[in-house]
Order: sequence, then C-alpha cells, then structure tokens
Amino acid sequence: GSGGFRKRKHDNFPHGQRREEKENVNPSSALMTSFKSFQLELDTRHDKYERLVKLSRDITIESKRTIFLLHRFTSAPNGEEILNESEIKLDAVRRKIKQVAQELIGEDMYQFHRAISPGLQEYVEAVSFQYFIKTRSLISVEEINKQLIFTAEDREETTNTTSNSHDKQPHTWSLKVTPVDYLLGVADLTGELMRLCISSVGNGDIDTPFELSQFLRQIYDGFTFIGNTGPYEVSKKLYTLKQSLAKVENACYTLKVRGSEIPKHMLADVFSTKTELIDQEEGLS
Repeated sequence: GSGGFRKRKHDNFPHGQRREEKENVNPSSALMTSFKSFQLELDTRHDKYERLVKLSRDITIESKRTIFLLHRFTSAPNGEEILNESEIKLDAVRRKIKQVAQELIGEDMYQFHRAISPGLQEYVEAVSFQYFIKTRSLISVEEINKQLIFTAEDREETTNTTSNSHDKQPHTWSLKVTPVDYLLGVADLTGELMRLCISSVGNGDIDTPFELSQFLRQIYDGFTFIGNTGPYEVSKKLYTLKQSLAKVENACYTLKVRGSEIPKHMLADVFSTKTELIDQEEGLS
C-alpha cells in the first residue's frame, strides 16, 4: 500500500539462512584475501590523504602569517628586518612542504592534489608577495619550484652509518607547483597588492600606487589572454582581480587629480571612502 516500506530482496530469505551463509565464508579464500588487500590499500591511502590535508592546513596558516608580516613592511622603520623574518617563516613553510614531498614519494601527485592545493596556493601567494616587495616583479613558477627541491639532513644518519659511510648517498625530494596552483596564487596576490596600495597611501607614499597599477594591469592582461580556455577556478578569480585593479586605479586617479590639494595624512581617508563607494556600486549593479 501507499506509505509502506518497500521490501528489500534479501528480506525474502530467513535471517538464519543469511547467518549460515556468513559462517560458511572461508576467510582464507583467495577472494577474501584479495578484498582484505583492497581494504588495506584504501585505508592506507585514506590515512595519507588525511595527513596531507593537515599539512596543507599548516602550510596555509604559516603562509598567511607571513603575508600579514610583510604588510608591515611599508610602516616598519627597518624593512630589512621584516624581510629577514619573513624568510625565516617561509623556510618553516618549506619544511612542511618537504613533509608533503616525502608523503608523495612513489605516488601520483594528482591523486592527492585536492588535499594539498590550498596550501600550495597560499604559499605561492606569500612567496610572490615577498618577491614583489624585493624586486617589484613577478616570480616565475620555475623559480618557485627550484626552492622546493629538498635534501635529507645527515644529522640523524651520522650516528647510525659511521661504519658504512661509503654507502651513504644523498636523498632528494621535490614537489612541483602545478601551473593552475601558480595562477590561482598569483590571482590571490592581487588582493594583497591592493591592500599594500592602501597602506602605502596611508604612509604618504605616492609612488607605490602607480607602480602597483601598472603591475596589476599587466597581470590582468595576462589573465584575460587566458580567458575561458583555462580552468574554471582561474576564470572565477578574474572578477576579484578586476575589482582589485579598479580600486588601485581609482587610488591613482585620486592621487593624480587631488593629490596636491589634500594633505598626505588625509589621503588614506579619501581613498577608503572611494573604495567603499566602488564596492556599493558593484553590489547594486
């Protein structure tokens, strides 16, 4: 009748018969042995995936802390100390990436790519942000991958291999950032550069916003050249990139037109109200 539970096929068999079938299964048969091996393989892969997710989360957190530290570069009296401290933090992040590379030895990286992709994107954002502050240019994916080639530390091995030191060979691991992760990290970098523009204006630096405007325009042109032919995540970041570029260009417009009549300590207030108006207009459109 309507509303009743549908009867399953195996409900036609008595419970005693099903219990007897389970008892008659030979656990040492070839079929059960193969299924146990499958179970062990799947459990091992799942455990590795969870470890990679935790490492990726740690990489994301430490990379964000590095980015927050680098934002103090414009207001710090000694910028070299900020850069040195950021390099120490990035070295700690690379040690986490080294653990990821060790986990992926003998594995297909793309099977675990979803687990490590958020951390790699945040690392690319932090490294490219530091590189821009140093050189006012964009770091390449080849340069990033050069920094992700690791060698084993010999401190623990020296105590155990003093007798057969001639057999010791250096072990190396490497982890390559995929082009998609690189592009997504660079797209997120544009938001940090927009914030750098705001802090620069607040500190009375009028030259940096114009440098950032040209740099962001070049990145935007590159992403529009990719267009819809790239992955979906890259095209989705294009809207946020366009917003950051518009805010920086409006800051440059305000500085160019009204920079001479507004005191430097009030430029940041004018710029912040301008960006709020832009956000409201984009929300209404």
